[in-house]
Amino acid sequence: MRTDHNRFGRRGAVGAVLRGALLAALLPAGLALSSAGARAEALADIMKAGVIKIAVPQDFPPFGSVGTDLKPVGYDIDVANLIASKLGVKAELVPVTSANRIPYLQTKKVDLVISSLGKNPEREKVMDFSVAYAPFFNGIFGPADVKVEKVEDIAGMTVGVTRGSVEDLELTKVAPPTAEIKRYEDNNSTISAFLSGQVKVVATGNVVAAAILARNPPKKPQVKVLIKNSPCYVGLNKDEPKLLEKVNAIITAAKADGSLEKISQKWLGASLPADL
Repeated sequence: MRTDHNRFGRRGAVGAVLRGALLAALLPAGLALSSAGARAEALADIMKAGVIKIAVPQDFPPFGSVGTDLKPVGYDIDVANLIASKLGVKAELVPVTSANRIPYLQTKKVDLVISSLGKNPEREKVMDFSVAYAPFFNGIFGPADVKVEKVEDIAGMTVGVTRGSVEDLELTKVAPPTAEIKRYEDNNSTISAFLSGQVKVVATGNVVAAAILARNPPKKPQVKVLIKNSPCYVGLNKDEPKLLEKVNAIITAAKADGSLEKISQKWLGASLPADL
């Protein structure tokens, strides 16, 4: 009986050894698969490549437009270059529109969005935001002879707005059912619609209204209704805490040392609000 017991014990021991050897052989492969499936951090990738891809506007002065040398210029471009410089990497600027800037981020075509981007609960579900870097407010603007004192007064009017913008989202929430909202693909088209009389009023930002005024048109837009105070934020993909921390630190330092104030004075002709 003792002999039989020892015999089966030896078989069990051999089996255990074989199982252990098999597990040891498989373990490195498992670790390799796990490592391959791990998500690389955006900041580490940026620093390794020496390049940060940043979405910037090309049709939204003074935040972003094309200069006489065909290169992008504006508030957002200066902030993008500032962040790249502080990171010690090259800025690769990627022109975007209001409609495609978030998809570009989500599909990893860019690392950051610096494109007069406002923050709202819908966007916060799919992306993260830095601290605010620029002042911005949205409203309904129209000529002096158009009487609009509250949002209900645009009932029956044609209202121009840029598709996918913050003002588009906010206007859609509050506009009376009889207001005819005409959506345009970029801000230049929205401005042209206002100047040509295709729309009676426009829902847009204060800086766009200022850009219209700069053209000295017969129909000068005046702010009629404040829709939303919506400062600008840098947008980035979720779950990138190191990149977010770095961007926040750069913007905060730029506020403290006056760098951001200089950009504001240069492009907006005004100081940064104290509560920005």
